[in-house]
Amino acid sequence: MTNDRVFKMAFSRVYPLLVEKAERKGRTKEEVDAVICWLTGYDAEGLRVQLERNVDYETFFAQAPRMNPNAEKIRGVICGHRVEEIEDPLMRKIRWLDKLVDELAKNKPMEKILRS
Repeated sequence: MTNDRVFKMAFSRVYPLLVEKAERKGRTKEEVDAVICWLTGYDAEGLRVQLERNVDYETFFAQAPRMNPNAEKIRGVICGHRVEEIEDPLMRKIRWLDKLVDELAKNKPMEKILRS
Protein backbone atom coordinates (compact mmCIF):
# COMPACT_ATOMS: atom_id res chain seq x y z
CA MET A 1 0.00 0.00 0.00
CA THR A 2 1.45 3.32 -1.02
CA ASN A 3 1.51 6.31 1.29
CA ASP A 4 -0.91 8.11 -1.01
CA ARG A 5 -3.47 5.36 -0.55
CA VAL A 6 -3.08 5.52 3.23
CA PHE A 7 -3.35 9.32 3.21
CA LYS A 8 -6.66 9.12 1.31
CA MET A 9 -8.22 6.58 3.68
CA ALA A 10 -11.28 7.97 5.43
CA PHE A 11 -10.46 8.63 9.07
CA SER A 12 -14.07 7.71 9.93
CA ARG A 13 -13.36 4.17 8.67
CA VAL A 14 -10.15 3.82 10.68
CA TYR A 15 -11.49 5.36 13.89
CA PRO A 16 -13.79 2.43 14.82
CA LEU A 17 -10.86 0.06 14.36
CA LEU A 18 -8.74 2.12 16.74
CA VAL A 19 -11.56 2.08 19.30
CA GLU A 20 -12.11 -1.65 18.82
CA LYS A 21 -8.41 -2.39 19.36
CA ALA A 22 -8.42 -0.46 22.63
CA GLU A 23 -11.73 -1.92 23.83
CA ARG A 24 -10.54 -5.49 23.22
CA LYS A 25 -7.88 -4.78 25.83
CA GLY A 26 -10.24 -3.21 28.35
CA ARG A 27 -9.74 0.43 27.43
CA THR A 28 -12.53 2.82 26.45
CA LYS A 29 -13.64 4.90 23.48
CA GLU A 30 -13.25 7.94 25.74
CA GLU A 31 -9.58 7.09 26.27
CA VAL A 32 -9.05 6.73 22.52
CA ASP A 33 -10.73 10.12 22.04
CA ALA A 34 -8.51 11.63 24.75
CA VAL A 35 -5.40 10.34 22.99
CA ILE A 36 -6.58 11.68 19.61
CA CYS A 37 -7.45 15.07 21.11
CA TRP A 38 -4.13 15.25 22.97
CA LEU A 39 -2.21 14.55 19.76
CA THR A 40 -4.17 16.78 17.38
CA GLY A 41 -5.65 19.57 19.48
CA TYR A 42 -9.21 18.71 18.46
CA ASP A 43 -11.81 18.94 21.19
CA ALA A 44 -14.63 16.37 21.42
CA GLU A 45 -16.88 18.43 19.15
CA GLY A 46 -14.13 18.99 16.58
CA LEU A 47 -13.36 15.27 16.49
CA ARG A 48 -17.06 14.46 16.07
CA VAL A 49 -17.36 16.93 13.18
CA GLN A 50 -14.33 15.46 11.39
CA LEU A 51 -15.80 11.96 11.75
CA GLU A 52 -19.17 13.13 10.41
CA ARG A 53 -17.52 14.92 7.47
CA ASN A 54 -15.81 11.65 6.55
CA VAL A 55 -12.46 13.37 5.94
CA ASP A 56 -9.39 11.43 4.87
CA TYR A 57 -6.27 11.09 7.02
CA GLU A 58 -4.53 13.88 5.12
CA THR A 59 -7.36 16.34 5.76
CA PHE A 60 -7.82 15.18 9.35
CA PHE A 61 -4.23 16.02 10.23
CA ALA A 62 -4.05 19.12 7.99
CA GLN A 63 -7.05 20.62 9.80
CA ALA A 64 -5.86 19.61 13.27
CA PRO A 65 -5.98 22.70 15.47
CA ARG A 66 -2.52 22.13 16.99
CA MET A 67 -0.31 19.08 17.03
CA ASN A 68 0.93 18.50 20.55
CA PRO A 69 4.57 19.60 20.88
CA ASN A 70 5.22 16.54 23.07
CA ALA A 71 4.34 14.28 20.14
CA GLU A 72 8.03 14.38 19.23
CA LYS A 73 8.61 12.30 22.39
CA ILE A 74 6.69 9.37 20.89
CA ARG A 75 9.26 6.69 20.21
CA GLY A 76 9.24 3.01 19.39
CA VAL A 77 8.24 0.56 16.71
CA ILE A 78 4.85 0.42 15.03
CA CYS A 79 4.12 -1.74 11.98
CA GLY A 80 7.80 -2.65 11.82
CA HIS A 81 9.03 0.95 11.59
CA ARG A 82 10.68 3.14 14.20
CA VAL A 83 8.30 6.07 14.57
CA GLU A 84 11.06 8.59 15.12
CA GLU A 85 12.75 7.58 11.83
CA ILE A 86 9.72 8.09 9.58
CA GLU A 87 10.62 10.94 7.24
CA ASP A 88 7.23 11.80 5.72
CA PRO A 89 5.56 14.25 8.17
CA LEU A 90 2.02 12.99 7.51
CA MET A 91 2.98 9.33 7.82
CA ARG A 92 4.80 10.15 11.06
CA LYS A 93 1.60 11.71 12.46
CA ILE A 94 -0.43 8.68 11.41
CA ARG A 95 2.08 6.36 13.08
CA TRP A 96 2.13 8.53 16.22
CA LEU A 97 -1.59 7.94 16.51
CA ASP A 98 -1.14 4.20 15.89
CA LYS A 99 1.56 4.09 18.56
CA LEU A 100 -0.58 5.91 21.13
CA VAL A 101 -3.51 3.54 20.60
CA ASP A 102 -1.08 0.63 20.73
CA GLU A 103 0.17 1.86 24.11
CA LEU A 104 -3.46 2.13 25.29
CA ALA A 105 -4.05 -1.46 24.22
CA LYS A 106 -0.93 -2.51 26.11
CA ASN A 107 -2.51 -1.01 29.23
CA LYS A 108 0.04 1.76 29.78
CA PRO A 109 -1.13 4.47 32.20
CA MET A 110 -2.58 7.56 30.50
CA GLU A 111 0.07 9.80 32.11
CA LYS A 112 2.80 7.88 30.27
CA ILE A 113 0.86 7.69 27.01
CA LEU A 114 0.27 11.44 27.06
CA ARG A 115 3.92 12.09 27.87
CA SER A 116 2.99 14.07 31.01
